[in-house]
Formats: sequence, structure tokens, C-alpha cells
Amino acid sequence: MTDVLALAEKIQARGRRLQELRRTIQQVIVGQEELLDGLLIALLADGHVLLEGLPGLAKSLAVSTLARAVGAHFRRIQFTPDLLPADVVGGPVFDRNTGQWSVRRGPVFANVVLADEINRAPAKVQSALLEAMQERQVSLAGETHRLPEPFLVLATQNPVEQEGTYPLPEAQVDRFMLKLVVRYPSKAEELEIVERMSRTAALPELQASTTLDELRDDRRLLDMIYVDDKVKRYVVDVVFATRDPGEVGLPELRPLLLYGASPRASIALVRAARARAFLAGRGHVLPQDVKAIAHAVLRHRVIPSYEAEAEDRTSEMLVQEILDHVPVP
Repeated sequence: MTDVLALAEKIQARGRRLQELRRTIQQVIVGQEELLDGLLIALLADGHVLLEGLPGLAKSLAVSTLARAVGAHFRRIQFTPDLLPADVVGGPVFDRNTGQWSVRRGPVFANVVLADEINRAPAKVQSALLEAMQERQVSLAGETHRLPEPFLVLATQNPVEQEGTYPLPEAQVDRFMLKLVVRYPSKAEELEIVERMSRTAALPELQASTTLDELRDDRRLLDMIYVDDKVKRYVVDVVFATRDPGEVGLPELRPLLLYGASPRASIALVRAARARAFLAGRGHVLPQDVKAIAHAVLRHRVIPSYEAEAEDRTSEMLVQEILDHVPVP
């Protein structure tokens, strides 16, 4: 009992510090609550994030601000059709002065990597990033090189402009723990943005609210957050319903679902729910944590069929129907 109370107190203390990190980011980013929640959850749960939104909604600024606020090494890669795998991971370089070959490490060797407009690069570049995202390592000149820890890829894509883009392979999309949709700000938020950003002064200097060592400790602490068997079964029920909605009394959804979520979604849903409980200062996961983060975990893993597209039924709508019908413990 003493250990449980000590764990709860530690999580509450660390949760308060992470909320301070959130307030630090909000010195630069106005509104975008769902985006900030998702970034903090991914940071804690060691998961990559796909950011989808129109240009000008502060996606890149939010990522760079997050990196500054935790004192992380940040690199930005602008994905273009002529990008090569070596431009991402690096490669062997010949030094004419010494007559020796050496390995040049690419921008992927950073704690926080912003892959800007990731769907503008061809498949061979995306596959080079795939190994880094999944294995936390890259192969250069026949040798394996570990990436720094923590390592977080945050990729952006434009949902409207499709000319000159390459669809992301489903295997790569599945490796993003979360897909966050960045929406327009409210009127009040946009007024605040204009007030802050219409001056010529530089962005405020940020003091790091936490350190990478503390973040590593938080990740170890995350594994100790209690998840009841009923909550785990609820997670599995939700994910299984994306493959066979008839199990939850929705047989009419079967022709609307081309593919359901993989077992990786169940793992991601539990880890993300743990991170959400952590941010709330709780040592246990509630079903509400699962429901709150389910859209971000499932929206890119549930693939609507052509029939669903013809009926204007999006993956968001299908996931919501499933959540509405799966019994909550």
C-alpha cells in the first residue's frame, strides 16, 4: 500500500511539472489544445505523430517549441520529390585530403525530427525513415547506428493539395502512434495570435521546463501506471470492432470498412491512455482516457471503403460509431 501511495505522489508531482511544460509551450502557441495534448502524450509514450492540417496553423512552430521546451536536439527535414535517402539518414563521404571514407550522419540523428510535408517525398525516402521510426536505428555503410534517446518523429502533411504528393505506405502510417488533425483557431484565439505575432520582435526565449533525463525517468514511470484487465479488454474490443463491427451490433458497417486497425493500435491505445492518465496526475487508467485518445490512435488505421467514401462517411465517423456501441466497463 505504501508503494502504491508513493507512486501516486510521484506521478502527481511529475504530472504538475509536465503541465508546467504545457504552459511553457503556450507562451508561443495559442489554443490548439488537442495538438498540445497529443504532442505531450506522444512525448511521454515514446510514439511518433502525424500532423495533418492546412498551411499556417503553427504545426512546425508547435514542434520546434516543444523541442526547445524540453532542451532536445531538433532538426527539420523539408521533404521534396528530389530528396534522397542519404539526405535523411546520411551516408559515406570521401575526404580527398586524407584519402579516407567517413560516415556523415544525417538530420535524422536528433531527439525531435520534424518531417515537413512528408508525403512529397518518394517511397525510397519514406522507407529510409521507416527503419529509423520502428527500429530506432539506421544502417550506414554496412554498420548499424543507434539513434539518440528519446527519438520522436513528427511529420506534417497537407490534407488538400495532392499535386506532386506520394501517398504514405500503410505500413509507415501504422507506425505513427497518433494522427492529430490541426484545425482553425477560434475568433478569440486568432485575435490573440494577431496580438502576439504581428510585432517584429522575436519569439520569447523559453526556459526548458524539464530535461531529457527527467523525460526518460517519466517514461519508466509510465509503465507502472495501473491498467485494469477490464480496461485492457475494452481496448481490445474497440480495436476488434474496427475489423468486425458486427461483434458490437453494427453489421451495416462491414461494407464501409476496407481495413481495420492492427494489434499495434491496441498497444498504442494502452500506452497513450497511460500517458493521458499521467498528465492528469493519476496512477491508473480510466475508460474515459481510452475514449478520449481513441480517435487520434485509430483515425489513420481505420480505412474506409469506396462505398463509405461514396456516402461521405469518414474514418472519424466510423470510429465514433464504434465507440458509441462498444460497452464501456
